[in-house]
Amino acid sequence: MVSSYLEGNRIIDIGTGAGFPGVPLAINFSDKSFVLVDSVNKKLDVIRGTIKELNINNIEVIHSRAEELANNGEYRERFDVAVSRAVANLTTLVEYMLPFVKVGGICICMKGPNYEKEVDEARKAISILGGEIEKVLNIDIEGNERNIIFIRKNSSTPTKYPRGQGKPLKEPIK
Repeated sequence: MVSSYLEGNRIIDIGTGAGFPGVPLAINFSDKSFVLVDSVNKKLDVIRGTIKELNINNIEVIHSRAEELANNGEYRERFDVAVSRAVANLTTLVEYMLPFVKVGGICICMKGPNYEKEVDEARKAISILGGEIEKVLNIDIEGNERNIIFIRKNSSTPTKYPRGQGKPLKEPIK
């Protein structure tokens, strides 16, 4: 089901940490190009080693803060899909993700069991940033509830987003 949303060829994983979900996706979809972004270089060193060991050729690893990289014209609105695990609340997460996605593309956000409140709080931010919730997929993995939120990008993200210096986290769009 999720694989049907991996449209296009260019996918970015924001806040990849130890490489999830980017590395497993890159292994399973070797015909697609992946960019894995994280602000902690030590984590990325592990990913670089894994990529080399497994001879994965469709991943680019970038050490950067998402809010800085999203303002680089080489990356802004250049991706078909943005993915992320639950690295922040949804309001903050979409401010990091949507600026990377082309109009018509999609953000795939993974959240835990209390996602409904986050979705309600994020609706205004999602709209301001050019997105719309398309679907929520509820999954039970051996008694652990996971929710995947699909956000379609319908219009360009205003250039003032994402805001820098930790503002998306400290002062979420309300």
